[in-house]
This record gives sequence, C-alpha cells and structure tokens, in this order.
Amino acid sequence: MIVVFGSINIDLVTRVERLPGAGETVLGPDYAVHPGGKGANQALAARRAGAAVTLIGAVGRDDFATTALSLLAADGVALRHVARLPAPTGAAFIAIDPEGANQIIVAAGANAGARPDALREMAPGPGDILLLQREVPEEACLEAARLMKSAGGRVVLNLAPAGAPAPALLDLLDILVVNEHEARVLAQSLGWPECEPDAIVRRLDAERGIAGIATLGAAGVVAWQGGRRERLAAPAVAVVDTVAAGDSFTGAFAAALAKGGELADALRQGLAAGSLACTRSGAQPSIPRAAEIAALAGRSFPQGR
Repeated sequence: MIVVFGSINIDLVTRVERLPGAGETVLGPDYAVHPGGKGANQALAARRAGAAVTLIGAVGRDDFATTALSLLAADGVALRHVARLPAPTGAAFIAIDPEGANQIIVAAGANAGARPDALREMAPGPGDILLLQREVPEEACLEAARLMKSAGGRVVLNLAPAGAPAPALLDLLDILVVNEHEARVLAQSLGWPECEPDAIVRRLDAERGIAGIATLGAAGVVAWQGGRRERLAAPAVAVVDTVAAGDSFTGAFAAALAKGGELADALRQGLAAGSLACTRSGAQPSIPRAAEIAALAGRSFPQGR
C-alpha cells in the first residue's frame, strides 16, 4: 500500500502568450478549473499506475472540495482520512505558455491544517510506502515519516515546492526525488558546492544513504542508490503542458516500487508516466493510466549520459 500525506487543491489554469515578469499583467482568453495539489496528484498517479493508495490530507467545507476530490474518488483512491476543515480548500493559480512552461502560485488554505494522525489507525507495515511533498506543514510531514519508519515502511519525499528540508526529516528518508532546481536548493541547504543534479544525488546516496533521483525534464532522469548509477533519457513526446509531469513521475515510480520493482524499472515506469502527462492539458486530467504507461515503458529507452 502507498500512503500519501499531502496537499489537495483546485487548480485555476489559464493559457497565455508568454509568462509575466515581475509587476506585469498578461491576459489569458479564459480559464479552466481542475482538481490538483501535489499530494492529490501523486495519489492519483500511483492509483492509476495500479497501486492501492490511501490519501491523508484536508479540504475545506466548500464547493471546491467536491471538485478537488472528484477524480480521486472516481479512480478508487481511499479518501476516508481526508479531513473537512473550516478553511477554504487549497488553490493553485497556474499560467501556461505556448511551449508548455508554467508559473504557479499556491494558496495553502485547508492544507495548512493537515495532520497525519490517521497513520496510527492504519497500522502500516514493512511493505508500505509513505509519499510526502512540501505543500503541507513540514512538522506534520516529519511526524508522518516517524510513524511510517517506526512501522518498518519506506519514506519517499518529493522536494517540491523547492525548499531546505529539515535535517530530522532527511534522516528518515529512504528516497528523495528532485528536479534540477530542487536539487540545487537541496545542495545549497546542505552546504555542498555541487551544482549538477547528477553530482548532487550521487553525494546524497554516498553520504546520507538516501537513494537520490533527479528528474531532468526532456533529458530524462538520473538516480544513485547504493553506489550504483541509473540514467535514462526521456522518450520523445509532443509537449502540451508540463503541469503534473513531476507528480505523474513520482506517483508511478512509487507504484512500481510498491509492486516490488527494482529501481531501474521504477524509473522507467515513472519516466513513461511523466512523459505522457506532458502530452495533455491540466494536472489530474493529464495523469496516465497503467496500460499506456506500460506500453510506453516497454519501448527501448536510450541510456542517458
């Protein structure tokens, strides 16, 4: 089982001719409202990739909560531990340019009150995985990680949005997933001079005993675990929208691990899912399902350098 402790949002998305600079207003023709939030996205991605998934988080007592939970419920993510709080459901405001690049502002809302207490009731075990991100309070993530580690399960952190992780949280991690920007923020927080993601995740593995995975956009992914390097280039796809590509990667990667897959296979599954998500608009609407992930992952991926 995968337990995701994380954010649940609605996304308000508009397409623009170019992303605005500081103090600048750019007009978009219209907007769409989609379910989102990194926790919810990764829970849905893991579920669509074939894993049993429980989501722990919080939404408001408003109409947006129904939208935020709609696709999760439809796909069978267990939602009994999602709290309803007297706060607005979290929201993300997203602008996307013609190349699929984006700018995102997230308002926490009810996510600020999310608590992992349900983990105690669930009695997780050694075969379970806890998946964390950084859109809920770090103190609560730390508590969740302690509960899962004490039960013998594994803890995976996606360091998104980018920020310096608490040393106590780092000490509890089995796997850390970063993109290129997040890797550099991590290195800076640890006082490391390295600036290349490959070198950063290698040092994370060597010095901290944490399997480090760096997603590299169109260039694919690089990972280090137990002194061994894995490198895969991404399959070529027509990019429409990169929102939720990282979440699709992380959820499908965790799903493959939960099924007993080795690191290399999990990376391949995650890379296929993240690439497919780029071919569609929206966050959760773009997240692929197991059959199409398997079809793309079954192709010959070039080895990266």
